Amino acid sequence: MWSLLEDRRSNFDEMKTVTRHKTSYISDVSSLFEKVRDMPDAIWLDSGKPRSLQGNLDIISSAPDTIIETRGSVTSIQSGNDCQSSSKDPFLLVQQLLAPLLPIHERYRDLPFTGGVMGFFGYDLGRRLIDIPTLAASAVDLPDMRVGRYLWALIVDHESKEAEIVFHESCDITLKGEIQRRLISPANQKSDEHDRFNLKSKFTATLKKDEYINAVEMIKNYIVDGDCYQTNFTQHFTAPYSGEEWQAYLTLRNATASPYSVFWKWGRNAILSFSPERFLKVSPGGGTKLVVETKPIKGTAPRGQSPTEDGANASALYNSEKDRAENLMIVDLLRNDISQNCATGTVKVPELFKLESFPNVHHLVSTITGELELDRSPIDLLRDCFPGGSITGAPKKRAMEIIEELEPVKRSVYCGSIGYISSNNRMDTNIAIRTVIASDSVLHCWAGGGIVNDSDANNEYLESLSKIVLILNTLEN
Repeated sequence: MWSLLEDRRSNFDEMKTVTRHKTSYISDVSSLFEKVRDMPDAIWLDSGKPRSLQGNLDIISSAPDTIIETRGSVTSIQSGNDCQSSSKDPFLLVQQLLAPLLPIHERYRDLPFTGGVMGFFGYDLGRRLIDIPTLAASAVDLPDMRVGRYLWALIVDHESKEAEIVFHESCDITLKGEIQRRLISPANQKSDEHDRFNLKSKFTATLKKDEYINAVEMIKNYIVDGDCYQTNFTQHFTAPYSGEEWQAYLTLRNATASPYSVFWKWGRNAILSFSPERFLKVSPGGGTKLVVETKPIKGTAPRGQSPTEDGANASALYNSEKDRAENLMIVDLLRNDISQNCATGTVKVPELFKLESFPNVHHLVSTITGELELDRSPIDLLRDCFPGGSITGAPKKRAMEIIEELEPVKRSVYCGSIGYISSNNRMDTNIAIRTVIASDSVLHCWAGGGIVNDSDANNEYLESLSKIVLILNTLEN
């Protein structure tokens, strides 16, 4: 047991406080982010536009006091001018970064974020947890993990139509004044002409169609041989660009509504995520209970060109034995994963095979819940479930070995997880699918799906394109 979490029954005298400042509700949160996006490491956890499905909270922050980056076996911890390195478990280092902000007083349990960490845990961070060979090349030079400790947040609740700025007691007074000045000011920062975004050429795929199909057939052979039940296989696309990634994000945001979206830029890098999939959420239950929720997606069908065709595609997906079986395999995997940190007998599956529709595809989504053990932290849960089973396959280790063998480039942030872990023991993270990485003037994105014994290789190829085509076409046109 390695968690440094303060006991949730801690003495009230030890508890940290936050200050809350109500502000005007604005439905167009992009205009609020414009006011702070020039600040260091400004990040927007975006519930999507228009409001859809689970998305109803936006969280904006900037200027973290510490940044942690993991590359391979080494993690750097940058705080001001002080930089240290460590070979310790990166999840343990994140817990240590969070520890000085704990515990938050119980009266702030209703807030989704009271200061804490935000950032990404890339798919390749899984190599620190699961022993697989390194065969794939690196497509992009990003850390395996990058998180910051953020001491303030603007929280916009679209359900209650309320907004407030929250400051942890550790937040620097100068930063508090700057944030209040920017967010209360009626004037928005406007994008300049040089902020325009342009692709220099269309996206190209790293794998040819026949290579993709051959890889699917190899996975099916592994399944027949008993190596695995399901493996998630993806393909990679790239395109050079010029201009401001923020403009690309706004364009994509208008085209694809996603409840777990993220924009985060630093240096010559940016993440533009439009994920429809929640990985892990931790929120208050009754008393000191913390409720765990995960919502894996497995099963996809394209939207139709007419209402009749669209309805037929949705109905075919909902009634597909193959897609239901694929979904159920991952539900079983995730039930097992969250059980490692949930109280015995609390893990339930309240919803199986729910049909959810997005601008480009229909999905089958299931919901698994549990209650976190009293002596476990959200970071314990994240670590022991990482990477998410819906983007590996089952069993997880063998599926990841097959992915490493057949995918020519590493996934980086893609298929990892992006989100926040708050000092009041809340957490919400996505599965980083439908995610674009911008780095050194090149865009990278991926798409794929779960391969099972009765998968048709050509159909799997077309399904993978259906998931990413809206992003590609929107940026190319």
